[in-house]
Amino acid sequence: MTAEASEPAAGEQRQEPPAPPAGPGRFIRRSRRFPLITRDTARPEGGGRAAPGAAPAPARQWPLLTVMGGVGLGLLIVALDAFRAGTVLIGLSLLAGAFFRWALPEVGMLAVRSRFTDMLTYGLLGAAIVLLSLMAQPDPWVSIPFLDDVVHFTVR
Repeated sequence: MTAEASEPAAGEQRQEPPAPPAGPGRFIRRSRRFPLITRDTARPEGGGRAAPGAAPAPARQWPLLTVMGGVGLGLLIVALDAFRAGTVLIGLSLLAGAFFRWALPEVGMLAVRSRFTDMLTYGLLGAAIVLLSLMAQPDPWVSIPFLDDVVHFTVR
């Protein structure tokens, strides 16, 4: 078989063989190949609007705006020289995103992947940021000896 016979030329569309007529007891087998051109992508589970379509755009995306607002406020607090309080707020905002993803059926653009993956990602990152900010020097609020040993082993 030559390349010309198997692939369409530039600008041409691939000709699909006609489907056999459907009748009682006839099974139509469709191709399992992926289409050459992707027309759209599936929305993630829970990726619908968080408010009715008649609501203004910010109201429809309130879960995402809440998380982004908390992260933005945390970054502003860090910039104003309150490192620990700002990073704790950033971590808590991500944990709130994980909670929204778990509790709400529709979260708008906060849904990026599957519900489980989003909850795992937001939750682990939020918990890690909160834990590390509470352990930051000087004068850590939380001391976990195992993690102190890991840090000392990797840094030295």
